[in-house]
Amino acid sequence: MALLTDSGPQAHTHSAETLVPDQSRAERTRSWEVADFPVPQGREEDWRFTPVGRLAELFTDEGGSATLSVEHDLPQGVTRTQVPAAEARTAGVPLPADRAAAVAASGDSVVVIDVPAEAELAEPVRVHLTGEAGEPVRAHHLVRVGAFAKATLVVEHSGTAEYTELLSVIAGDSAQLTIVSLQDWEDDAVHLGQHDVVVGRDASVRHIAITIGGGIVRLNTNASYAGPGGSFEAFGVYFADAGQHLEHRLFVDHEAPHCSSNVEYKGALQGETAHTVWVGDVLIRAAAEGTETYELNRNLVLTDGARADSVPNLEIETGEIVGAGHASTTGRFDDLQLFYLQSRGVPEDEARRLVVSGFFNSIVQRIGDPEISERIMAAIDVELEGGAA
Repeated sequence: MALLTDSGPQAHTHSAETLVPDQSRAERTRSWEVADFPVPQGREEDWRFTPVGRLAELFTDEGGSATLSVEHDLPQGVTRTQVPAAEARTAGVPLPADRAAAVAASGDSVVVIDVPAEAELAEPVRVHLTGEAGEPVRAHHLVRVGAFAKATLVVEHSGTAEYTELLSVIAGDSAQLTIVSLQDWEDDAVHLGQHDVVVGRDASVRHIAITIGGGIVRLNTNASYAGPGGSFEAFGVYFADAGQHLEHRLFVDHEAPHCSSNVEYKGALQGETAHTVWVGDVLIRAAAEGTETYELNRNLVLTDGARADSVPNLEIETGEIVGAGHASTTGRFDDLQLFYLQSRGVPEDEARRLVVSGFFNSIVQRIGDPEISERIMAAIDVELEGGAA
């Protein structure tokens, strides 16, 4: 839990030279202007776990010609348009929260996907992004879901690229939306993403992040509430192998009363230099009476040489809440579970697979897309077989 102290008359600054930390998560800069964010040096609180030395090309605002191959599968009634960036910025989308997101939003146009009000989609809205070269690519997508609509959005990333992404999602009043983001990149891909979710009055939104590929993946998921009664759930699964850096950061901004949030992420690591980072920030503002929130992160370290960093943060400005809590655990493979299964005739490799699969299963089954669930469990099996080899 963050403890706020009075720093007196001295004002904080966002300059990289002074690196004075913000006293509250609410104080951090948000802007459309790339110049408002200094180039990260790795000493800033928001970047201290990230290998910024390998990301220099993704922090420049110079335009490039590279693009990702995009396939859209839109159910009947869902529309796709392309609008000028200036027009999209007036649609109530949150501003970028770091330099990479500002770079992603610095293009001339934005792809907009609209789900009409009261629509009940039988099939997901699918967006498949594929990279074909390790060149810098930037993109901003806006998804708007109308009031009382029920929909699922699946965004898949594959291939290889150096990609900065801004995904803005606005869920209308009483909408029910599930967002699945699958990072299944090749081993040399780099992906810096910001996903912003605005939860409407009495709306219910689930965001599920699955990261099983990529050399460096850093995904920021931010949720805010446009009115009371909103519910936000964030679930995640990640598996880091040797040489991979997988980083997930969440910020749930409770500024409206009588809203709820629930965050649960699980990760596994194996191999030399495998590194995962999970940072969960929850801010309950003074006006957010009646808030109920909880966040949980669990990490399973399968081999020596792997490192998991987990930092839950809870900042509360009012005592008039239903409840708030957080928890984080990082531990090694349970040899007792392995021994139990082997004593009943299960081979060691199969026993390890069963234990790890069971660890992830509670989240994978919440995805609601059988095809993606099966792909994830199959990918985890492949990772385990590689580690055993």
